[in-house]
Amino acid sequence: MKVYKAIGLMSGTSLDGLDICFTKFWKENSSWKFEILKAETIAYPEALEEQLRNSIHLSSQDLLALHSEYGFYLGQITNDFIKKNQLTDVDLIASHGHTVFHQPHRKFTLQIGDGRAIKIKTQVPVIYDFRSQDVLLGGNGAPLVPIGDEHLFSDYDACLNLGGFSNISFKINEERIAFDIAPVNIILNKLAQEFNQNYDENGDLAKKGNINPQLLEQLNSLDFYAQPHPKSLGIEWCNDTIFPLFSGIDSLDVVATFTEHAAEQISKIFNIHQFKKVLFTGGGTYNHYLIEKIKSKTQTEIIIPEKQIIDFKEALIFAFMGVLRLNNEINVLASATGSLHNHSTGIIA
Repeated sequence: MKVYKAIGLMSGTSLDGLDICFTKFWKENSSWKFEILKAETIAYPEALEEQLRNSIHLSSQDLLALHSEYGFYLGQITNDFIKKNQLTDVDLIASHGHTVFHQPHRKFTLQIGDGRAIKIKTQVPVIYDFRSQDVLLGGNGAPLVPIGDEHLFSDYDACLNLGGFSNISFKINEERIAFDIAPVNIILNKLAQEFNQNYDENGDLAKKGNINPQLLEQLNSLDFYAQPHPKSLGIEWCNDTIFPLFSGIDSLDVVATFTEHAAEQISKIFNIHQFKKVLFTGGGTYNHYLIEKIKSKTQTEIIIPEKQIIDFKEALIFAFMGVLRLNNEINVLASATGSLHNHSTGIIA
């Protein structure tokens, strides 16, 4: 039985740190199995976080410099993780990188953090740039985690990730589809910063505010929600479409209204497809108020797993995608991204 040991590196749009997940994968009766061996989240140094947050505004030269600098940083952090945990048998590192631009309609997406720099630092094979090929093939380049949902979490009717954006994957007629439902932490974290908080812990800020009916109606009637899947969201869309709607409204009321909006959009999908049980992961799972809001709007059973799966499912699945890529097996599903065909993607350094 061939066992693969892989490190997945994931940096989400909400910039709450780098998730590192060391996992072993093996096949049993033609089904993939996994075990998370070590995992942790490393908070970014303040200066680097600021650079990444503002990377969308950098000149082309400064962006290329950050691409290299961040790659070496990822390599150094991974080295520290390997040494600290005395890991001696790492087969590969799979790195998502940090998304700066995501405009699939214009055939490009950019995740910085050069995989070659990670390889130079760690001397371990690195697989990176998991999204570009799919975008060139006419896909959204997202969501990519459905391949992991298909092979590793198929016991659930659907898998929902509550991160910067909420995205979901599930099967219809033996085909796994996936799409972004709505922004979540990418908006709520930014709003929480107005109260000197990194995020709305437990939804406490939302609880204090009042729902603004006019804003709620504007949010719920945005064109994106009426579009058919596959579809995905990026920070540019939030900056252009969401944030301007908040002008002149009390900040606490905005948090309350946006939380209500996210809950409505998520529960609407559950109800349309009549899911019996859905696996919840991602940082938004800790927003108890948001979870209660969703529960109040649907009969679907919400499954909240162990902390390691909540926190590291995406990093785990990128490690898995790296294993599939190493074997030249399909690791992106066209039914999820909208690309021309299923494919095996990722640049190998």
